[in-house]
Amino acid sequence: MEEWVGSVWHKYITKKASTDFDDAKVTFSQVSKSAGMIFRALGGSPAKRIEAAAPRDYLVRRSFLQKVSGSHHQLSLAWQDKTSLRLPESIAVFPTKSLNKDLYLWLAALAAHSEENFQHWAKDNQERVQNILQAYPSLNKRYFAMLDALLLLRPSISTLPKEHQPLEKAVIQALKKPGSVSEFPMTNYAPQAIYLWLYPSAKVQMAPPVDNNKNHDEKESVENKQQSDAARKKTERIQDPQTRDGMMIFRLENLFSWSEFSKMNRAEDDTEDDDAQRVAEDLDKITLSQQQDQKSAKLKVDLDLPCAAEDDIPLGPGIKLPEWDYKSQRLKADRCLLQPMLPKNSFAQKLPITLSATAKKIRSQFQQLQSVKQWYKAQPQGEELDISAWLDFHIQSKQGPAPEKGLYRSFKSNHRDLSCLLLADISMSTDAHIDNTNRVIDVIQSSMLLFGEALEAVGDDFAMYGFSSVKRHHVRFTMLKNFSEKYTDDVRGRIQALQPGFYTRMGAAIRQATKVLSIQKNTQKLLLILTDGKPNDIDHYEGRFGIEDTHQAILEAKRLGLRPFCITIDQQADEYLPYLFGSDGFTVILNPTQLPTKLPQLYHQLTS
Repeated sequence: MEEWVGSVWHKYITKKASTDFDDAKVTFSQVSKSAGMIFRALGGSPAKRIEAAAPRDYLVRRSFLQKVSGSHHQLSLAWQDKTSLRLPESIAVFPTKSLNKDLYLWLAALAAHSEENFQHWAKDNQERVQNILQAYPSLNKRYFAMLDALLLLRPSISTLPKEHQPLEKAVIQALKKPGSVSEFPMTNYAPQAIYLWLYPSAKVQMAPPVDNNKNHDEKESVENKQQSDAARKKTERIQDPQTRDGMMIFRLENLFSWSEFSKMNRAEDDTEDDDAQRVAEDLDKITLSQQQDQKSAKLKVDLDLPCAAEDDIPLGPGIKLPEWDYKSQRLKADRCLLQPMLPKNSFAQKLPITLSATAKKIRSQFQQLQSVKQWYKAQPQGEELDISAWLDFHIQSKQGPAPEKGLYRSFKSNHRDLSCLLLADISMSTDAHIDNTNRVIDVIQSSMLLFGEALEAVGDDFAMYGFSSVKRHHVRFTMLKNFSEKYTDDVRGRIQALQPGFYTRMGAAIRQATKVLSIQKNTQKLLLILTDGKPNDIDHYEGRFGIEDTHQAILEAKRLGLRPFCITIDQQADEYLPYLFGSDGFTVILNPTQLPTKLPQLYHQLTS
């Protein structure tokens, strides 16, 4: 009974203390794509992610009901850092959905014209608002509509303590006339949240981790390994408290609490916890403790690479390649080592029976595109007289002056002068199942086999390679067919011997593919990239670093006259592929099982 009364009271008092308009709430997931388009269209970094951010601590003067309910310690605010723009999980500030949605879009536009760092939060926001309103006059109407609604929600200046009134007056003046306020009085509390402005980064400065004498690349942490709409959690790092001695104080209500120390030392424990994500989503704050206990009984095994006897066959000592460092904005020479390889245990194989009917149909279609000779009519000179053109000329000359035109037929060859290199992602993610019977790698193998059948039928020069990686010193470049080889059962056997593994260092693979394709003497050169996800690796090659390096590799290929085109089955590809390949440089296959038949069709469209 007491628990029921307490829950009813909690719901009642929390609702009374709330200032949100729940009926007009707009969530981040509803506007994430629109906000991303606005952000990038107005000049925001194409490599930045647009993500939801959890509420953050905000020291503001609270009302009596808010104190009683214990609410409003945290508020949803917008901010950005070098890697992403963080917008609130939901906005219910205004009484109408249209205004709440406009607030999302306004914040995205403001962030596109803002730096991550603030010299003075209020002065900088004024300047940025003023700049964007001058640059885009059409935003003035929306801004002042939101401002009018926001001012109605702010407390009356006369109701505030005298020491807080000067700051509130300055804030209102700055909102009404951006750039007109140069001094903001100091108070013990922050002003009521100004939702039309961006806030400084909410990142907590982490203490440096204990040095474990590991490779420098392994020390570089990754902010986010999975893209999602879930909000970012506030984090803090503390030293592991050694409090085993002394008085023990035990409170029963802490027995079922999760908000204590989360032991996440993956150097010692690499087990999977199915409930870890659910627990993390329920926590407001995740506390990490750096604990390095020595376990003398543990056996450390490096499972990153197979032993030489079980691995694919390396070809040569490897090729050194550069890599783009977006932080220093320069190409670092000899940064990566690419290792050409041949699939192990591959032998000559026929085309699988399951693909025979489809291959026969595709071959017949592509044979019609072969280099054939055609008659060109009404030519000024040629091998023989064009009877139809001569009759037209004869009849018109009887009736009056006839226009001069060609009277001959010319026999000319229609030659397809192009080469294509197909680069396929064979990383560990391709081992995932699409349905009960097919994996991604199975679909990729079928696609490459049918692609080979199609290009052999049309007679175009082509090559096929696979790629994966384990850090920058081991980028695997699997040779399936080079330009000098014919498409034989040996090539079919290599494709069917492919095994998924490792990671996706796309930039180095594209640079090597560019080298191979650029030396071909054809006038048209097409670089097709087949992948199921974005660039990534277990060192620093994650997030923006991998995106920027791949972007530079694509630009290098274009400067050499190549046409890169990406084919992906990643449903979130719209968030990063337009930056990498351009709006018309990629396509997304919604149903992965259709990839084998779609790939030859796409090639025909790109080369016709």
